[in-house]
Amino acid sequence: MEVSVRDYERFLAGKVRTVPPVGFVPLTELNPLLFDWQAAIVTWAVKRGRACLFADCGLGKTFMQLEWARLVAEYTLGKVLILSPLAVSQQTLREAERFGVTCDVGVSRDGSMDHAVTITNYELFHRFDVSACSGVVLDESSILKNYTGKIRTSIIDGFADTPYRLACTATPAPNDHMELANHSEFIGAMSRAEMLATFFCHDGGNTSQWRLKGHAVETFWRWVASWAVTMRKPSDAGFSDDGFALPQLNIIDHEIPTDMPPVDGELFAQPAQSLNEQRRARRATLTDRVSNVAELVNASSEPWVVWCELNDESTALAASIPGAFEVTGSMDSATKEARLEGFSSGLYRVIVTKPSIGGFGLNWQHCARMAFVGLSHSFEQFYQATRRCWRFGQKRDVEAHIAVTDLERAVAKNVRRKQADHETMANEMVGYMADSLKEQLHGVTRNVDIYMTEKAEGDGWTLHLGDCVDVASGMESESVDYSVFSPPFASLYTYSASPRDMGNCGERETFMEHVAFLVGELFRVTKPGRLCSFHCMQLPSTKEFDGEIGLKDFRGWMVEAFSRAGWIFHSEVCIWKDPVTAMQRTKAIGLLWKQLRKDSTISRQGIPDYVVTMRKPGVNAEPVSHTMEDYPVDRWQRIASPVWMDINPSDTLQRESARADKDERHIAPLQLEVIRRCVELWTNEGDLVFSPFAGIGSEGFVALREGRRFVGAELKASYFEQARRNLSIATAQMELEL
Repeated sequence: MEVSVRDYERFLAGKVRTVPPVGFVPLTELNPLLFDWQAAIVTWAVKRGRACLFADCGLGKTFMQLEWARLVAEYTLGKVLILSPLAVSQQTLREAERFGVTCDVGVSRDGSMDHAVTITNYELFHRFDVSACSGVVLDESSILKNYTGKIRTSIIDGFADTPYRLACTATPAPNDHMELANHSEFIGAMSRAEMLATFFCHDGGNTSQWRLKGHAVETFWRWVASWAVTMRKPSDAGFSDDGFALPQLNIIDHEIPTDMPPVDGELFAQPAQSLNEQRRARRATLTDRVSNVAELVNASSEPWVVWCELNDESTALAASIPGAFEVTGSMDSATKEARLEGFSSGLYRVIVTKPSIGGFGLNWQHCARMAFVGLSHSFEQFYQATRRCWRFGQKRDVEAHIAVTDLERAVAKNVRRKQADHETMANEMVGYMADSLKEQLHGVTRNVDIYMTEKAEGDGWTLHLGDCVDVASGMESESVDYSVFSPPFASLYTYSASPRDMGNCGERETFMEHVAFLVGELFRVTKPGRLCSFHCMQLPSTKEFDGEIGLKDFRGWMVEAFSRAGWIFHSEVCIWKDPVTAMQRTKAIGLLWKQLRKDSTISRQGIPDYVVTMRKPGVNAEPVSHTMEDYPVDRWQRIASPVWMDINPSDTLQRESARADKDERHIAPLQLEVIRRCVELWTNEGDLVFSPFAGIGSEGFVALREGRRFVGAELKASYFEQARRNLSIATAQMELEL
């Protein structure tokens, strides 16, 4: 089977993670009141069809989403639904009137969609027949994380067939990359599980903590940039920042002393650590904290937003601040909306509410003073609450007063830490996506990954830096006597971000399609009757990625791929591995001793390695024969055993110098004794041994030491360099021994 270069390049192009556009070119002129960068973003989003807009507060997301909705309604002659937080519906309608949006825009609460663009609240989403929508906008889409999984899923699933979708928020995740998954799923870019499998990993046994793979960082952000625009200010997109300078945000702490007695056995009251201890401290100091904030507000004639966490705090604040209006969770939606609107319009001077109620979407630039009567650990709520006033369009410095007890320093410290994390993440997002953003909006060409190739040669060996499929396709037919290698184990071991990396696959089907290109070339270059051995293991399945805990038959997948290409399943050997070592490394629940006491039906054996050998049909023209001295009976019995119990897992070449800065996993080269046994058993001296995944040169090192010739291919430059050194060492050792 000869690989078609065109087919292979087409396949590789399909592996590059982007979200293809499904939109259209606007049919009419855009609203002339849009800033140039707003017009560029709206045009981009319409052409994308399904997109996300992550623009900081005050950059005009409402205006942009209204214009996007108008264009979709006009193009499809259909209905567009805008879902917004409580009280934002009327604010959005006022924005439409203010900017002269040239289509019929209205608010609905009963499920009717009598307007081209209908605005409603998230809470009323269930009343609408979303199948009648040709477009949908999620305003303040990060609010999805505050809903129960059922409601969030119903929104994502409910609009799965809606042709045009737009999600808008200041940030999808103030301090958590994972929240990007909600947006990715909403627009149909990738499911959460697939996103994790492709770009993220977790360390040790903490399977709930995911982080970006080091080598996947830039690839991840390029993928996000294919469906999202991220900007904190216009210059992030290559435009002028004139008129968009944030005023100062001054955070002022007010530490309230507590008179709480120490617990038994302690001389002093200790800082509140647990949630119960923090609640106890808050309730014990409620009067003092309320008094502190009320004194600040009552001494001022300015508008104030007072944020609280407890219902008792809200009641006490409203009673202590003349003219203050509460907005509580127990109120009906109409009352909540009316009071929030009253503050927005200047009817009320002081509003008292929780960040979870009034912290999303509302524009309160008329107010530059706020107070927090205590804090929760949620930085997102703190971030969104401060952004109601501290946003582009605010003309004055903003003061945020925080009243916490002396026992709650840990809470304030945690919020500060998350704030620093958010700044880092937001800057990373903008930095990584800047070139892509300018390319999307200005047509500026950005640098892309360059596929590098190189060839190194020595006495009896040739090593290629490059794609193993390309290397194999350039080799002569029926020129290889034996191949031995350890392939990437699907997405379990992804060594680079290149689409040419076989391990860089999000699902089994893509991996197997990639493998098929190589297996066919291996069949072509191998001599009739000769063998090919691959090292592998079964793969653990997880609830996160696979929906269940178990094993995936990776060994079977590989055997099937070879069989389809015409190979014959020749033999296999199981290599024993210590389950204690595996348990300590992976913390797999099935290997934990404590699991036996809970439910041993979850317990399982460790996962061994296999060396599977395939044979090309035909008659071997050069028999491989051995003497009794080579294989005395006791040695042959050990080699012929279907299980090798005596393989030292540490019997490998030096590997640390080959690790690149962004490698996520230690290189796991095949043990030298395993290679030695295979090469000795199935090749003659002078035979050509091929490894399409040469790594740091383990197969070549052994082949040369055993008097064979070697050809290898390696995609990763750092591994290639180490392999070149190791192969040179092997030939030098051979010369010294001669």
